[in-house]
Amino acid sequence: MALFNDKIMTKVKMLLHTCCAPCAIYVVKELSKEYDLSLYYYNPNIHPMDEYQKRLNEIIKWSEKKNIELIETDYDIDSWFNSIKGLENEPEGGERCSACYELRMRSTAKYAKDNDYDLFGTTMSISPHKNAAKLNEIGSKLSNEYDIEYLVADWKKNEGFKIACQLSKEENFYRQDYCGCIFSKKDKKEKNAIR
Repeated sequence: MALFNDKIMTKVKMLLHTCCAPCAIYVVKELSKEYDLSLYYYNPNIHPMDEYQKRLNEIIKWSEKKNIELIETDYDIDSWFNSIKGLENEPEGGERCSACYELRMRSTAKYAKDNDYDLFGTTMSISPHKNAAKLNEIGSKLSNEYDIEYLVADWKKNEGFKIACQLSKEENFYRQDYCGCIFSKKDKKEKNAIR
């Protein structure tokens, strides 16, 4: 049963932040049953620019194929570096990642509020490398700040990540091997060098 807005019998409008097509595919499949979805691509953390473009191109192709609106923002890397200033030496999954989550989710919440969406959410909790509790804590804080509902979720539960991987394989998506930022890329290289 779809969720409907009280005002008119239309599906509730949701703005869904996404970082890439592999993270979006399963989440969109599930949420489109209930919501009128638009995707929001704000990921100034992704480095280098050619990696950013690969991920963006993949989500553009897929969203067009599925006829889902995609809102693309500027590659605002200066804002990202400012948001993580002083946290450069934090470990993966630490405070630097939390600041990164908040920057991207804040942009989503603000856009959703300014453009008459009913709620916002993110695909990021599909990743086994992302802290769903932290994402939901940030989302709830922003929900209060912007006075717009946030969809609390942990998409990796109930084999969500496994299903997303299978769906991504079927679509032949480009799949990155690191989260996105220059620090996660460096961390990945260092781990590979140890092996």
